[in-house]
Amino acid sequence: MRIVVCVKQVPKRDLALRLNEAGTWIKETDLSWEINEPDVYALEEALRLKERLGGEVIVCSLGPARVEQAIREALAKGADRALHLADPVFEGLDAFNTARVLAEALRRESFDLILTGLQSDDHGYAQTGVILAELLGLPHATIVMQIEVLDGRVKVKRELEAGWFQWIELPLPALLTIQSGINQPRYATLKGIMGAKKKEIRRWGLADLGLSADVLRNKQELVRVFFPTKAKRTEFLEGSPEEVAAKLVEKLRYEAKVL
Repeated sequence: MRIVVCVKQVPKRDLALRLNEAGTWIKETDLSWEINEPDVYALEEALRLKERLGGEVIVCSLGPARVEQAIREALAKGADRALHLADPVFEGLDAFNTARVLAEALRRESFDLILTGLQSDDHGYAQTGVILAELLGLPHATIVMQIEVLDGRVKVKRELEAGWFQWIELPLPALLTIQSGINQPRYATLKGIMGAKKKEIRRWGLADLGLSADVLRNKQELVRVFFPTKAKRTEFLEGSPEEVAAKLVEKLRYEAKVL
């Protein structure tokens, strides 16, 4: 079984971020980077499928030269080879055009299954995977929590709202967006890290994919980015234990909206 995993490199989540002068995005200088968390789970699921069924795991990532660090990490964990889509024109693409570049690259590969993370930790749009499926004409399922590969089909468990789940079957090839928590991701071993240095990374740019800068005009623009407003407020609930419990539940349900 040949599985493609799309991974994105994002700023580490524990960093103190600053906005650029225009206020349209964060300053990307002097940042530390890591693989997008949902993509880590997608990679692990692909590796587990390969271990059960045999085959090949191909990592595909779009971004500048620094993205090779994320690609090498994925190869160290067990992916077999990688596609690195790098070109100055690719920087700052919206979800639609990111999916368009990925689609052009994957049309040059044969595959049975494509896995992506549900969404990215930086933008959080949850659009790229489903747009990619549409561009490639593939059936897809989102928020996947479990995968079973059948004869020419895949059966998946999707997470819905309020604790509900849904089982569906799709014909292969298909695309799935993976929810965090589907598995326990592995760490790269020393042997894997050393072996990753010898694995193939194929690099494709704009011309290699038969695209032009005119085609990749963003359909979406980030006008302004804001840091969330911090507000601290302490409120004491009075009454009997039963009354306090009832008030707390009411506030959690109707004010905090977490129940």
